[in-house]
Amino acid sequence: MRAVRTATSTYKMAVQLAQLPEVERLSPTCIRILGGNPGKFTLQGTNTYLLGTGPNRLLIDTGEGKPHWISVLKRTLAEEKAHITHALLTHWHHDHVSGVQDLLSISPDTKVFKNQPESGQLDITDGQKFEVEGATLTAVHTPGHTVDHMVFLLAEEDAMFTADNVLGHGTAVFEDLGTYLNSLEKMKPLFKGRAYPGHGPVLGDGPAKIAEYIHHRRQREEQVIQTLKSNKGDVSAAGAEDDAWDVMELVKIIYQDVPDTLHPAAAGGVIQVLRKLEKEGKVSLEDGRWRLRGRRSPL
Repeated sequence: MRAVRTATSTYKMAVQLAQLPEVERLSPTCIRILGGNPGKFTLQGTNTYLLGTGPNRLLIDTGEGKPHWISVLKRTLAEEKAHITHALLTHWHHDHVSGVQDLLSISPDTKVFKNQPESGQLDITDGQKFEVEGATLTAVHTPGHTVDHMVFLLAEEDAMFTADNVLGHGTAVFEDLGTYLNSLEKMKPLFKGRAYPGHGPVLGDGPAKIAEYIHHRRQREEQVIQTLKSNKGDVSAAGAEDDAWDVMELVKIIYQDVPDTLHPAAAGGVIQVLRKLEKEGKVSLEDGRWRLRGRRSPL
């Protein structure tokens, strides 16, 4: 699954994407190599990161298997006179892991690590450290976008590689909103510097962007609650006012500023909010329609 954006952010991003070079040294220890897979879901392409200052390097993510990516990576390694000892996969989505076999074709001795590893891979655990000259990474398990999602702290810069939990443009989707928010809260106090995202440009103040993400999600949740509280004005067949809403009715109110063609995409985020509220006992689902608990059904 790709790092899909919300409807609002997808709508705004059409004219906001900055041009990024296919290879860019972002700091003395970090080189970003784009995955060669730009698109509306992957932005400028998947960010892969080559880390270290000596002959041994770490690699974060491998793109989605585009021939251009492995060609650029091979050229960069030759220029750096370096090789990759460890490849760290942030999560299972194909645009982050599908270049593994290409990597092993040019670097068969590279050890590949992933939380919940697949055949031939090694496990990443919460708190595990990876170190080469110039780069010390600590893995942090941050599920929500996916159950296996990991971020990495870079000690030398007090920075974080945020993968798809925090992006350089827009906002990310998630498998479980409550778990995702917990992970964002976990990430925010762990560093003070940059965020290197899975897609899009570097974020200068990573914790501030995470706080912005948390605020945005809480705001969406409040919008759903307030809409459920509002008076629909509908009357049921029994003659009583019906205060139950289906998902698309909620979307049309909450996403009034977004074209109708993007409402189906927005519905996914609204459903996630409703499921979180349902787990918390704040809303109920009856016959495909949602209402706040404590509000009476029509007679």
